[in-house]
Amino acid sequence: MNSELRERLGRYAAEWRVDLSETLETGTSLIAFGAHQNQSVVLKVTKQTGDEWHSGEVLQAFNGQGFVRVYEHAGGAVLLERLVPGNSLAEWSGAGRDEATTEILAEVIARMSNVNPPARLSHCPAVDDWARGFEWYQANGQQQIPRDLVETGQKEFLELCASQGQRRLLHGDLQHYNVLFDAGRGWLAIDPKGVFGELEYEVGAIMRNPVACPELFLRRSTVERRLEVLATRLNLNYERALRWTFAQAVLSAIWEIEDRHRVDESSAVVRLADTVRTMIADR
Repeated sequence: MNSELRERLGRYAAEWRVDLSETLETGTSLIAFGAHQNQSVVLKVTKQTGDEWHSGEVLQAFNGQGFVRVYEHAGGAVLLERLVPGNSLAEWSGAGRDEATTEILAEVIARMSNVNPPARLSHCPAVDDWARGFEWYQANGQQQIPRDLVETGQKEFLELCASQGQRRLLHGDLQHYNVLFDAGRGWLAIDPKGVFGELEYEVGAIMRNPVACPELFLRRSTVERRLEVLATRLNLNYERALRWTFAQAVLSAIWEIEDRHRVDESSAVVRLADTVRTMIADR
Protein backbone atom coordinates (compact mmCIF):
# COMPACT_ATOMS: atom_id res chain seq x y z
CA MET A 1 0.00 0.00 0.00
CA ASN A 2 1.58 3.31 -1.04
CA SER A 3 1.77 6.33 1.25
CA GLU A 4 -0.58 8.46 -0.88
CA LEU A 5 -3.31 5.84 -0.65
CA ARG A 6 -2.84 5.50 3.12
CA GLU A 7 -3.00 9.29 3.47
CA ARG A 8 -6.26 9.53 1.53
CA LEU A 9 -7.80 6.72 3.55
CA GLY A 10 -6.84 8.39 6.82
CA ARG A 11 -8.04 11.79 5.66
CA TYR A 12 -11.49 10.56 4.69
CA ALA A 13 -11.77 8.41 7.82
CA ALA A 14 -11.11 11.51 9.93
CA GLU A 15 -13.38 13.79 7.88
CA TRP A 16 -16.28 11.32 7.91
CA ARG A 17 -15.65 10.18 11.50
CA VAL A 18 -15.05 6.53 10.78
CA ASP A 19 -13.37 4.25 13.31
CA LEU A 20 -11.42 1.83 11.12
CA SER A 21 -10.73 -1.79 11.94
CA GLU A 22 -9.46 -4.00 9.12
CA THR A 23 -8.38 -3.08 5.60
CA LEU A 24 -8.26 -5.01 2.35
CA GLU A 25 -6.37 -3.99 -0.79
CA THR A 26 -7.62 -5.03 -4.23
CA GLY A 27 -6.20 -4.35 -7.67
CA THR A 28 -8.17 -1.12 -7.99
CA SER A 29 -9.04 0.01 -4.46
CA LEU A 30 -8.28 0.09 -0.76
CA ILE A 31 -11.27 -1.09 1.24
CA ALA A 32 -11.53 -0.47 4.99
CA PHE A 33 -14.17 -1.79 7.39
CA GLY A 34 -15.24 0.12 10.45
CA ALA A 35 -17.97 1.98 12.30
CA HIS A 36 -19.69 5.32 11.69
CA GLN A 37 -22.37 6.62 14.06
CA ASN A 38 -22.81 3.11 15.52
CA GLN A 39 -23.29 1.59 12.06
CA SER A 40 -21.05 -0.92 10.31
CA VAL A 41 -19.60 0.73 7.21
CA VAL A 42 -17.15 0.26 4.37
CA LEU A 43 -14.79 3.05 3.34
CA LYS A 44 -13.53 2.51 -0.19
CA VAL A 45 -10.72 4.57 -1.72
CA THR A 46 -10.06 4.07 -5.43
CA LYS A 47 -6.44 4.00 -6.58
CA GLN A 48 -6.78 5.75 -9.93
CA THR A 49 -9.30 7.85 -11.81
CA GLY A 50 -11.54 5.66 -13.94
CA ASP A 51 -14.98 4.12 -14.14
CA GLU A 52 -15.52 3.95 -10.38
CA TRP A 53 -14.00 7.31 -9.41
CA HIS A 54 -17.43 8.95 -9.17
CA SER A 55 -19.43 5.88 -8.11
CA GLY A 56 -20.62 7.70 -4.99
CA GLU A 57 -22.47 10.22 -7.13
CA VAL A 58 -24.23 7.40 -8.98
CA LEU A 59 -25.12 5.58 -5.77
CA GLN A 60 -26.54 8.76 -4.28
CA ALA A 61 -28.74 9.25 -7.35
CA PHE A 62 -30.30 5.80 -6.85
CA ASN A 63 -30.82 6.47 -3.12
CA GLY A 64 -30.50 2.83 -2.10
CA GLN A 65 -33.11 1.49 -4.55
CA GLY A 66 -31.57 -1.81 -5.59
CA PHE A 67 -28.17 -0.50 -4.49
CA VAL A 68 -25.99 -0.42 -1.41
CA ARG A 69 -26.62 2.83 0.51
CA VAL A 70 -24.02 5.59 0.41
CA TYR A 71 -23.44 7.90 3.39
CA GLU A 72 -20.63 10.12 2.11
CA HIS A 73 -18.72 10.42 -1.12
CA ALA A 74 -16.03 12.40 -2.91
CA GLY A 75 -13.96 11.84 -6.02
CA GLY A 76 -12.23 8.50 -5.56
CA ALA A 77 -13.75 7.77 -2.14
CA VAL A 78 -17.08 6.53 -0.86
CA LEU A 79 -18.54 5.57 2.53
CA LEU A 80 -21.07 2.74 2.28
CA GLU A 81 -23.29 0.62 4.44
CA ARG A 82 -21.72 -2.75 5.12
CA LEU A 83 -23.62 -5.66 3.60
CA VAL A 84 -23.65 -8.79 5.76
CA PRO A 85 -22.77 -11.52 4.93
CA GLY A 86 -21.91 -9.76 1.65
CA ASN A 87 -21.41 -12.83 -0.54
CA SER A 88 -21.74 -12.21 -4.26
CA LEU A 89 -24.34 -13.67 -6.59
CA ALA A 90 -21.45 -15.31 -8.46
CA GLU A 91 -20.74 -17.41 -5.35
CA TRP A 92 -24.40 -18.42 -5.03
CA SER A 93 -24.95 -19.24 -8.69
CA GLY A 94 -24.04 -22.70 -9.87
CA ALA A 95 -25.37 -25.89 -11.36
CA GLY A 96 -29.12 -25.72 -11.75
CA ARG A 97 -29.37 -22.20 -10.35
CA ASP A 98 -28.89 -20.04 -13.42
CA GLU A 99 -32.56 -19.30 -13.98
CA ALA A 100 -33.01 -18.36 -10.30
CA THR A 101 -29.87 -16.20 -10.52
CA THR A 102 -31.23 -14.42 -13.58
CA GLU A 103 -34.53 -13.79 -11.77
CA ILE A 104 -32.58 -12.12 -8.95
CA LEU A 105 -30.70 -9.91 -11.40
CA ALA A 106 -33.98 -8.94 -13.06
CA GLU A 107 -35.45 -8.04 -9.67
CA VAL A 108 -32.44 -5.85 -8.81
CA ILE A 109 -32.72 -4.04 -12.17
CA ALA A 110 -36.46 -3.59 -11.64
CA ARG A 111 -35.87 -1.88 -8.28
CA MET A 112 -33.25 0.37 -9.85
CA SER A 113 -35.66 1.21 -12.66
CA ASN A 114 -38.28 2.51 -10.25
CA VAL A 115 -36.03 5.48 -9.51
CA ASN A 116 -35.93 8.54 -11.74
CA PRO A 117 -32.42 10.03 -11.30
CA PRO A 118 -31.35 13.27 -12.98
CA ALA A 119 -31.26 13.31 -16.78
CA ARG A 120 -27.50 13.78 -16.55
CA LEU A 121 -24.88 13.46 -13.86
CA SER A 122 -21.78 15.55 -14.33
CA HIS A 123 -19.33 12.66 -14.67
CA CYS A 124 -21.45 9.95 -16.32
CA PRO A 125 -21.06 9.23 -20.04
CA ALA A 126 -23.72 8.09 -22.47
CA VAL A 127 -23.42 4.60 -23.97
CA ASP A 128 -22.66 6.39 -27.25
CA ASP A 129 -19.38 7.60 -25.73
CA TRP A 130 -18.24 4.02 -25.16
CA ALA A 131 -18.36 3.41 -28.93
CA ARG A 132 -14.93 5.06 -29.02
CA GLY A 133 -13.48 1.71 -28.04
CA PHE A 134 -14.09 0.44 -31.57
CA GLU A 135 -12.30 3.49 -32.99
CA TRP A 136 -9.35 2.95 -30.65
CA TYR A 137 -9.03 -0.68 -31.72
CA GLN A 138 -9.00 0.11 -35.41
CA ALA A 139 -6.77 3.19 -35.11
CA ASN A 140 -4.11 1.19 -33.25
CA GLY A 141 -3.97 -1.60 -35.80
CA GLN A 142 -5.06 -4.30 -33.39
CA GLN A 143 -5.73 -7.73 -34.92
CA GLN A 144 -6.54 -10.05 -32.01
CA ILE A 145 -10.28 -10.15 -32.82
CA PRO A 146 -11.52 -11.27 -36.25
CA ARG A 147 -11.93 -8.16 -38.38
CA ASP A 148 -15.46 -8.97 -39.53
CA LEU A 149 -16.57 -9.43 -35.92
CA VAL A 150 -15.24 -5.99 -34.97
CA GLU A 151 -16.80 -4.30 -37.99
CA THR A 152 -20.19 -5.94 -37.42
CA GLY A 153 -20.02 -5.21 -33.69
CA GLN A 154 -19.30 -1.54 -34.31
CA LYS A 155 -22.11 -1.28 -36.84
CA GLU A 156 -24.61 -2.85 -34.44
CA PHE A 157 -23.42 -0.71 -31.52
CA LEU A 158 -23.77 2.55 -33.45
CA GLU A 159 -27.17 1.59 -34.88
CA LEU A 160 -28.45 0.68 -31.42
CA CYS A 161 -27.12 3.92 -29.94
CA ALA A 162 -28.88 5.99 -32.60
CA SER A 163 -32.23 4.23 -32.19
CA GLN A 164 -32.48 3.98 -28.40
CA GLY A 165 -35.75 4.32 -26.55
CA GLN A 166 -36.03 6.11 -23.22
CA ARG A 167 -32.58 6.74 -21.79
CA ARG A 168 -31.98 6.45 -18.08
CA LEU A 169 -29.12 6.18 -15.64
CA LEU A 170 -27.79 2.60 -15.68
CA HIS A 171 -25.35 0.71 -13.52
CA GLY A 172 -23.20 0.00 -16.57
CA ASP A 173 -21.66 -3.23 -15.25
CA LEU A 174 -24.57 -5.01 -13.61
CA GLN A 175 -23.56 -8.68 -13.30
CA HIS A 176 -23.13 -11.49 -10.80
CA TYR A 177 -19.97 -10.21 -9.09
CA ASN A 178 -21.49 -6.76 -8.52
CA VAL A 179 -24.59 -8.01 -6.70
CA LEU A 180 -24.15 -8.88 -2.99
CA PHE A 181 -26.48 -10.33 -0.39
CA ASP A 182 -27.45 -8.54 2.80
CA ALA A 183 -29.46 -10.39 5.44
CA GLY A 184 -31.65 -7.36 6.06
CA ARG A 185 -32.09 -5.88 2.57
CA GLY A 186 -31.64 -8.81 0.19
CA TRP A 187 -29.61 -8.70 -3.04
CA LEU A 188 -28.09 -5.29 -3.82
CA ALA A 189 -25.87 -3.84 -6.54
CA ILE A 190 -22.43 -2.34 -5.86
CA ASP A 191 -19.67 -0.62 -7.86
CA PRO A 192 -21.67 1.18 -10.57
CA LYS A 193 -19.87 2.68 -13.54
CA GLY A 194 -22.79 5.01 -14.26
CA VAL A 195 -23.85 5.42 -17.90
CA PHE A 196 -26.94 6.79 -19.66
CA GLY A 197 -28.76 4.51 -22.08
CA GLU A 198 -31.85 2.43 -22.67
CA LEU A 199 -32.65 -0.40 -20.26
CA GLU A 200 -31.92 -3.09 -22.87
CA TYR A 201 -28.24 -2.09 -22.64
CA GLU A 202 -28.06 -3.13 -18.98
CA VAL A 203 -28.40 -6.85 -19.68
CA GLY A 204 -25.19 -7.12 -21.72
CA ALA A 205 -22.82 -7.66 -18.78
CA ILE A 206 -25.08 -10.35 -17.32
CA MET A 207 -24.79 -12.40 -20.50
CA ARG A 208 -21.00 -12.74 -20.28
CA ASN A 209 -20.85 -13.65 -16.58
CA PRO A 210 -19.85 -15.18 -14.24
CA VAL A 211 -16.49 -15.05 -16.03
CA ALA A 212 -15.41 -18.18 -14.14
CA CYS A 213 -18.19 -20.18 -15.84
CA PRO A 214 -17.77 -19.79 -19.61
CA GLU A 215 -19.11 -23.32 -20.10
CA LEU A 216 -22.43 -21.93 -18.83
CA PHE A 217 -22.81 -18.55 -20.52
CA LEU A 218 -21.43 -19.69 -23.89
CA ARG A 219 -24.32 -22.08 -24.43
CA ARG A 220 -26.90 -20.82 -26.87
CA SER A 221 -29.61 -22.24 -24.61
CA THR A 222 -28.30 -20.13 -21.70
CA VAL A 223 -28.36 -16.95 -23.78
CA GLU A 224 -31.92 -17.68 -24.91
CA ARG A 225 -33.17 -18.58 -21.44
CA ARG A 226 -31.57 -15.59 -19.72
CA LEU A 227 -32.87 -13.13 -22.29
CA GLU A 228 -36.35 -14.60 -22.09
CA VAL A 229 -36.40 -14.13 -18.30
CA LEU A 230 -34.98 -10.60 -18.45
CA ALA A 231 -37.18 -9.47 -21.33
CA THR A 232 -40.31 -10.82 -19.67
CA ARG A 233 -39.61 -9.51 -16.16
CA LEU A 234 -38.42 -6.08 -17.32
CA ASN A 235 -40.65 -5.64 -20.38
CA LEU A 236 -37.64 -5.34 -22.67
CA ASN A 237 -37.36 -5.58 -26.44
CA TYR A 238 -35.83 -9.06 -26.81
CA GLU A 239 -34.31 -8.32 -30.23
CA ARG A 240 -32.53 -5.17 -29.03
CA ALA A 241 -31.29 -6.90 -25.88
CA LEU A 242 -29.85 -9.69 -28.06
CA ARG A 243 -28.14 -7.19 -30.36
CA TRP A 244 -26.70 -5.26 -27.38
CA THR A 245 -25.39 -8.57 -26.00
CA PHE A 246 -23.49 -9.15 -29.24
CA ALA A 247 -22.12 -5.62 -29.63
CA GLN A 248 -21.08 -5.40 -25.98
CA ALA A 249 -19.31 -8.75 -26.12
CA VAL A 250 -17.14 -7.42 -28.95
CA LEU A 251 -16.54 -4.16 -27.09
CA SER A 252 -15.69 -6.08 -23.91
CA ALA A 253 -13.01 -7.97 -25.80
CA ILE A 254 -11.61 -4.64 -27.00
CA TRP A 255 -11.56 -3.29 -23.45
CA GLU A 256 -9.62 -6.38 -22.34
CA ILE A 257 -7.03 -5.61 -25.00
CA GLU A 258 -6.88 -1.99 -23.83
CA ASP A 259 -6.18 -3.32 -20.34
CA ARG A 260 -3.34 -5.43 -21.78
CA HIS A 261 -5.03 -8.81 -21.29
CA ARG A 262 -4.49 -11.60 -23.78
CA VAL A 263 -7.38 -11.92 -26.24
CA ASP A 264 -7.78 -14.14 -29.30
CA GLU A 265 -10.46 -16.15 -31.08
CA SER A 266 -10.53 -18.67 -28.21
CA SER A 267 -11.37 -16.00 -25.58
CA ALA A 268 -14.79 -16.41 -23.97
CA VAL A 269 -16.12 -12.97 -24.94
CA VAL A 270 -15.06 -13.43 -28.56
CA ARG A 271 -16.73 -16.86 -28.67
CA LEU A 272 -19.87 -15.38 -27.07
CA ALA A 273 -19.97 -12.62 -29.68
CA ASP A 274 -19.68 -15.21 -32.45
CA THR A 275 -22.47 -17.32 -30.94
CA VAL A 276 -24.84 -14.39 -30.51
CA ARG A 277 -24.10 -13.08 -34.02
CA THR A 278 -25.29 -16.45 -35.34
CA MET A 279 -28.41 -16.21 -33.20
CA ILE A 280 -29.20 -12.77 -34.65
CA ALA A 281 -28.73 -14.06 -38.20
CA ASP A 282 -31.05 -16.99 -37.50
CA ARG A 283 -33.95 -14.79 -36.35
